[in-house]
Order: sequence, then structure tokens, then C-alpha cells
Amino acid sequence: MSDLDTEISGLPARRAAMRLLGAVMQMGTPMDHAANGACKGLPPADRALAIAIAQETLRWMVDLDALIDSTTKQRLPDDAKARMVLRMALAQVLRLGTPAHAAIATALPMMERGPRRLVHGVLGALLRSEVKLPDLPSLPDGTALRWQMAWGDDMLVAAQAALAHPPLLDIALRDPARTSEWAERLGGVSLMPGHVRCPRGTAIEKLDGYDEGAWWVQDLAATLPVRTLGPGEGRTVLDLCAAPGGKTMQLAAADWRVTAVDMSARRMERLSRNLERAQMDVELVKADIMTWDNSEKFDAILLDAPCSATGTMRRHPDVLHRIGMRQINELAALQSAMLDRAAGWLKPGGSLVYATCSLEPHEGEAQAEAFLERNTHFAIDPVNADDLPAGIAPAATGYIRTAPPMLEAQGGLDGFFVARFKRT
Repeated sequence: MSDLDTEISGLPARRAAMRLLGAVMQMGTPMDHAANGACKGLPPADRALAIAIAQETLRWMVDLDALIDSTTKQRLPDDAKARMVLRMALAQVLRLGTPAHAAIATALPMMERGPRRLVHGVLGALLRSEVKLPDLPSLPDGTALRWQMAWGDDMLVAAQAALAHPPLLDIALRDPARTSEWAERLGGVSLMPGHVRCPRGTAIEKLDGYDEGAWWVQDLAATLPVRTLGPGEGRTVLDLCAAPGGKTMQLAAADWRVTAVDMSARRMERLSRNLERAQMDVELVKADIMTWDNSEKFDAILLDAPCSATGTMRRHPDVLHRIGMRQINELAALQSAMLDRAAGWLKPGGSLVYATCSLEPHEGEAQAEAFLERNTHFAIDPVNADDLPAGIAPAATGYIRTAPPMLEAQGGLDGFFVARFKRT
């Protein structure tokens, strides 16, 4: 940390936010992966501020850029440091309520070797004119075009509304029979058995029941793939791409005998800690499923496949700036290969559930249809409406598709696709 950083309050947090945004925009790194390195050494309050600045900058970036471009004579390059400093400063004032003088005081020192006068002039002009952001954030052009073609204008507006604010905190319960008790203890509301939705703002580790492993954080939509499998009753299930383990814990709590496979050592360590906290017994296998040497057959298989994660944009707005059709096509090819490989490990009559936290049809509906065409010994096993929260119904095809504006009045949910296949 430089002497300047110690003299100007809040400057280290702004520099960390700048590093986070650089990792996302220049290297395509997911923000939650970059956070530890970018925020290293910061106290918790500064770390939280850095992440909040970066997230709000990403959430409103299209509209922040429009404000900046309305003031400059020549358009700043997209990757110019001055543009990112201006985005951050405006996000602080217009979204986080930072006083204008504080935003300017922490913006200018980050331009030691750049057009400091330009940044000062643009910020001053915009703030003096009392500019405002639109009611809803604009989606990046590529995302807006894809989703408009796939889902129509109503979904596009709903997606903007969903992007505008971070989501509420969803909790999955180990014992669904205690839903009412935990809703009261946590000060939340339940949208279906085994689920509690809580306000944001409290450190997760300090909430009642965390240490005893009575629950874990998991978006309501993310619980649906496991719910389609029902109670395990001691049967075997293969959980592929399992870490960090929300669905693994769901399966174990539902009395499945779980074999959880993931290739990431770091994520598997996190899964192991989560299982230890919840006192759950699961067989863990660190392996790449495309090369894993396995001869065992299972009663059920859950493939929560690697995907674009565009359905998680409310909590991870960086996905909208990192993901385009190239990445989506690459991931769709991997999903196809994983589905075909997983199919070989299923017993006759068993269930294979395929899920992605994506709003891209390439990774959902199209993927499921292509799988059935390639694997004629599988058939779609339509999902029962009783397995879903009130307000969500299976598609006519039998699949589950969650997306804005579903449950909007209750706080919304992530975009997800779920298909349940039966081996005939």
C-alpha cells in the first residue's frame, strides 16, 4: 500500500474494485474467483465496499457508459483506465449514495499516469448537471439481442428489473419438516417446504443454525433439480460437477447414497467443509468426468453441467460482460459430451436429471432435444407441478424453465433449466 493510500480514506477499497473490474473485463475471470486476490489484505468492511462498487459498476455499465459518452468530445476506448475510473465514481454516487466529493477524491489518485484533468472535468460536468440513471439497467447489446429473440420483449424488461438489485438470501433446509420453525427463527418467509427466503445484510456465518449445519445458502431455483428426484430411500445417486455442494447436501438430506464428482480441488475442499459442518456422509471423488474410469451403475444421476451461468446475473452481473456466443457454443459442446457420458452410468429405469443455471436455450431446451435424438433409449420424464413452488409450472414439454418475471412479487429467482430423463 502506498503512502497516498494511507492518506486518502477509502482509496484501497477503490483500487481493489479496479482490480476486480480489470479481471472481469480484460481477462474474463468470474468476479467471485478474482475477489480473494484483488481484495487481499483489506479489512472486511473495505472488502465489502470494493465488491459493492464493482458489482454496481457492472450492473449499470451500459448506462454509465452512455452518461460518460454524452460528455466527452471523443469517445474513450472501452478498455481505457479513465473510462473505468469514471464508471466507478458514477456508480458510487448514483447507486451507493457516496458523496460527490468523496467519489472525486478517490477517483483522481487512481489516474497518476493518465488523463487526470479529463476525468476531473467529466465527473464535475456530470455531477453538476445532476445526472440520473434510468429506472432499469440496460442489458449489453449482445445479451439483449439473444434474449429478445429467444424469449420476447416481456422477458427482456423483466430481466432488466431483476438485474437492478441483488437478490434476497435463499436458504435450503436440511429438514423440510421444520420449515415453519426456521422461517420464524431466521425472520424469513417460505415459498415451499425446505426453503426460507431472508433479507440481505446479515453475515451468513452469524445466522442461527449455521454452525449446526441445519441449512445452507442456495437459490430456490437451484434446489429444483434435486427436488425432481424425490426421496432417495437409500438408493444410489451420482452427483456430477458437484462442488461447491448445495445439491449434494440436498441429496444426502433426502436419504440418497451420494457419490459426488468434481475436478476442482479447491471446490472439492469447500464441499468437504460444507459436508463436515452438516455432518453428512458422502463419497467424494476428485476427477474429470470425461476421463473418469468408472464401471459402477447408479439408480439416479444429476448433471449440474458447467454453463454460461447467465441465469445468475442478479448476484453475478459480471456474466453479462464475460459471456458471448463463442463461450456459449463451447459450453454447449461440453454439455453434450458430458450428457452422453453420464448416460452410460445409469441403471435401466433410472433417472438422469440435467440442469444449467442459464437463460440460453442452447444450454437448455435445445440441449435436451439433441440428447434425446442421440440417445433413443432415453425418454423425457415430465416433471410434476407438485415438485415446484406455487407460481412455477412445468413447460408443456415436461421441462422446468425458470426465468424473469417468475415470482417477481416474492423477490424473483435465478434462471434455470431442468430436464428429467428416464432410461427406458
